[in-house]
Amino acid sequence: MIDFSYLKLIMVDLDGTLFDTRKVNWLAYQEAIKPYGYNIDYIYYCNYCNGRYYLDFLPQVTTQDRDILLDMHSRKKSAYSKYLSEARLNKPLVSLLYYLKDSCKLALVTTASRQNTNEILHTFSLGELFDHIVTHEDITKGKPDPEGYLKVMGFYNVQPEESLIFEDSDVGIKAAENAGVECCIVKGYN
Repeated sequence: MIDFSYLKLIMVDLDGTLFDTRKVNWLAYQEAIKPYGYNIDYIYYCNYCNGRYYLDFLPQVTTQDRDILLDMHSRKKSAYSKYLSEARLNKPLVSLLYYLKDSCKLALVTTASRQNTNEILHTFSLGELFDHIVTHEDITKGKPDPEGYLKVMGFYNVQPEESLIFEDSDVGIKAAENAGVECCIVKGYN
């Protein structure tokens, strides 16, 4: 039996970790950029855009115009819920989290928008699973900066050695490393 008694806090990433949302996000972005005459290939999206903040990849595949980029992101957030049937839940991870819920705090730390985070958690009836949720609106620096993870540890007054992070992406794993927290790398969703 694995000893989890040292854990006071588990932090989990959303996209690619808790859910495989590649197709959800890709379809929503496709809908959002199409009115402007742009298209993103699914494989390209998965390899170079997925899990990244929209201002870090959309300018390379669409435009540099900030107003248009903001509109595209707004359209993407609005379209997101239409494609949630394409999301795949990481059932083993969710089972583990429910198993550990009574013994430590659980936090979701994502660079996704609050709107889209709430929509997917509601759709899969997971809103009550997490004690604390940090989304893009709660941070000033995205991953690999550890800001989101550090905020949650500060909120609960928990040390890195009392914490565990579940991540899938290189930037997320680097954020965990930068926070000084052990990271369980989720594979099979990317």
